[in-house]
Amino acid sequence: MEFRLLGTFEAGPVSRQVVVGRRRQERLLLAILLLDAGHSVAIDRLTDLVWDGEPPASARGTVHTYVGRLRAALAPHGVAIVTRGSGYAVEGADVDAARFADLARRAAGTSDLAERVRLAGAALALWRGPLLADIAGEPLRRRLGESLLDLRLGTAEAYARVLLDMGHHDRVALDLIGLAREHPTREGLVAHLMTALYRAARQTEALALYDRARKALATESGVEPGVELETVHQRILAGDPRLERPAAPVYAVRVRDLWLPWSVGGHPALELCNTYAGWGGERQPGAEWLRGYPTLAVWAGHQDLLDDATVTYLLDAAQRDPLGAAAVLDEARDLRARLYACLTDPADAKAFAAVAPYVEASAAAAVFRRAPDGRGRWRLTPAAGLRAPLHAAAHSAGDLLADPRRLTVCACPSPRCGWLFIDHSGRRRWCSTATCGDHAA
Repeated sequence: MEFRLLGTFEAGPVSRQVVVGRRRQERLLLAILLLDAGHSVAIDRLTDLVWDGEPPASARGTVHTYVGRLRAALAPHGVAIVTRGSGYAVEGADVDAARFADLARRAAGTSDLAERVRLAGAALALWRGPLLADIAGEPLRRRLGESLLDLRLGTAEAYARVLLDMGHHDRVALDLIGLAREHPTREGLVAHLMTALYRAARQTEALALYDRARKALATESGVEPGVELETVHQRILAGDPRLERPAAPVYAVRVRDLWLPWSVGGHPALELCNTYAGWGGERQPGAEWLRGYPTLAVWAGHQDLLDDATVTYLLDAAQRDPLGAAAVLDEARDLRARLYACLTDPADAKAFAAVAPYVEASAAAAVFRRAPDGRGRWRLTPAAGLRAPLHAAAHSAGDLLADPRRLTVCACPSPRCGWLFIDHSGRRRWCSTATCGDHAA
């Protein structure tokens, strides 16, 4: 049975709600148990919370009565309140607060930015208002849900930050403006919302949001806004162009709302290796390009290794099977590292031997077909599934390793670069990012 606590207390499906507990205190008792679903809550804690720190002498007996009524009401729905030690626990309940916490922690734990946005957005969408809005006052709400609120605000900040980096300021303004107004002292969230509003040509609202935050900070804590919030405020006042666009990784091109590195190597296999920026020195912003499976799939399409329809299919398939997609991404990163070692040292037989199985697997997953122009082309079979971009990259690697051009591959000597490129003349000193020579001078 489903229970919704993130807003007004509701039980049962949205289309057919179930009345559980005729008294507010009964519903509050059940809500307290649901917030710790599966774990025992001591009777002393229940009486303290239900009566907000002032339980009457009859509180323990009243709790037993409430539990009896709730058991009878919940039993037909497969939910049980069981006695454990000196307390009670709820079993068999589906609680929105638990789903929110799970989604929020999964969002924080993934390096795939698109997946982080999806998970965080789904988590935040579960909130319909303040926790237990109809049965708990603000002091009790803070006691019951302080950790949930912190997780909500932290998730909202991360969600806003990623969306801004992806250029989706409109979604930030739409989804989070209300939350920022409710919590004006949450400076990180307010700063992100101010940036989103400014990019949406809503400068007046952004400045009003700052004024509200400044007054709240002074009233509640006696402090002025911190560095992050004040910096955004000053940049808005100055019309600073740095606020007008998302921060881009170095040497980047945007494809399907994802950042990809410039193509500078002259061959797709080299571009795979160049999905690192700054191999030999301190990592620059955006150094790890293959942050998630969607980036791998979009990169393969951008390099013309996969057609557009296949890329779209793979992006959908990755959402359905995130664990499978993550496993393919790990293999792609391994191939990339092995291939880089192989290309920078032709004598490295161990690296070549590590790349070879990937190339052989790509050959086994492909068929040779006639293209409309009459030429023959290797095409991956549908059985490749999520491994299609990995096979495509490996096929390209095998093509280069068998080509005489492989002997003209050079690595940019700049300690901040290390990107690979083909140099037929043997006279080029740097890759074509046009900045490496200046850094190394």
